[in-house]
Amino acid sequence: MPATLLALLVAALFVAVPTASARTEAARTEAAPTAALTEITGFGNNPSNLQMYLYVPDNVTAHPAVVVAVHYCTGSGPALYNGTEWARLADAHSFVVIYPSVTRSSKCFDVSSPQALKRGGGSDPVGIKSMIDWTVRTYSADTARIYATGISSGAMMTNVLLGDYPDVFAAGAAFSGVPFGCFATTDGSEWNSACSGGTVTRTPQQWGDLVRAAYPGYTGPRPRMQVWHGTEDDVLRYPNFGEEIKQWTNVLGVSQTPAATDTPAPGWTRTRYGATGDRAPVEAISLQGVGHNLYATGMAARALTFFGLDSSGPAPQPQPGACKVTATTNAWSTGLTASVTVTNTGTSTINGWQLAFTLPAGQTITNGWGATYSPASGAVTATNATYNGTIAPNASVSIGYQADHSGNSAAPGAFTLNGQACTAS
Repeated sequence: MPATLLALLVAALFVAVPTASARTEAARTEAAPTAALTEITGFGNNPSNLQMYLYVPDNVTAHPAVVVAVHYCTGSGPALYNGTEWARLADAHSFVVIYPSVTRSSKCFDVSSPQALKRGGGSDPVGIKSMIDWTVRTYSADTARIYATGISSGAMMTNVLLGDYPDVFAAGAAFSGVPFGCFATTDGSEWNSACSGGTVTRTPQQWGDLVRAAYPGYTGPRPRMQVWHGTEDDVLRYPNFGEEIKQWTNVLGVSQTPAATDTPAPGWTRTRYGATGDRAPVEAISLQGVGHNLYATGMAARALTFFGLDSSGPAPQPQPGACKVTATTNAWSTGLTASVTVTNTGTSTINGWQLAFTLPAGQTITNGWGATYSPASGAVTATNATYNGTIAPNASVSIGYQADHSGNSAAPGAFTLNGQACTAS
């Protein structure tokens, strides 16, 4: 990395953190002390000589969730422990936190080498995966609730981990990062100026293909992704935010058109893709006028909500593997009734659904059954009732509505279920 860029990173990447007040203990392979930051050694395959730090709360549950919290360039696991809320949140919600720590001189994670961008290829991702495996074995951790989050270099590693190990992680939250593969180099350099400058642009399909190439042949579920970026980021420029959105909406098979947009705090714009709730497949938060060092108190708690570890918000809306919708209408002079049948043609049960479609011009819904409909005209979303939110593989649910029309009484021609395009018949 050029000296000027390293100096910029030191100055801009993160605020200073206080000295650790928690105990840091050395080298052990048995369960760690609780309520203390503890270094774990001998945790498994570790080709790039990472250090592993672990925080286990006093009230850790029998099968805890695991959050991997990844530090910024020039940082360390203990620095991230002191400078973020993750340990306090672990105390409140009884999960375990892993803090990987780089030992190479730059203190940046490897998100550039061909080894790092391939499942099991070597370098830092392999060491972090070994940390997770050690934690799962030692604490009987819940393998369905493993998450990654990081800041700057750690955000880039969050993207890499979710690409390399989609079968390991349930979700990730990346603060000031870049897409998977954007920082790739072939000359041994850790720094990619084109990517950091925001000049690397690809189509959603191209970005998605980079992720899929990390684990060829994998067809299972993919982790959800939350991304954060400041519009005035002068280290990893703001265009990377849009490229991350393109990548992860493609990987998760959802529309690039937001399902919901809101302002959760002054200067923030939050967009959700594929669903509207707290655990949408992709969530993106843009911070107007904010630079690279965007992390502030309360943001980790918002990531925790996205992960689903704070027990708030609606249940996740999993993406169906495939779906089919049959829609018919029965019309009279100025009105019609529509019957809609939704079939889950995928292999996984759908728990909670939203069916999106566009009414033909001149139609306005006046009454409905089997779902709630909003708005009454134009682009409509039908949300399941309390009694029909689960659709097993090969099962169907029937809903309907009554509408006024001004001459066009046709049924909608296209549908998406939780953001996934369905076959219409």
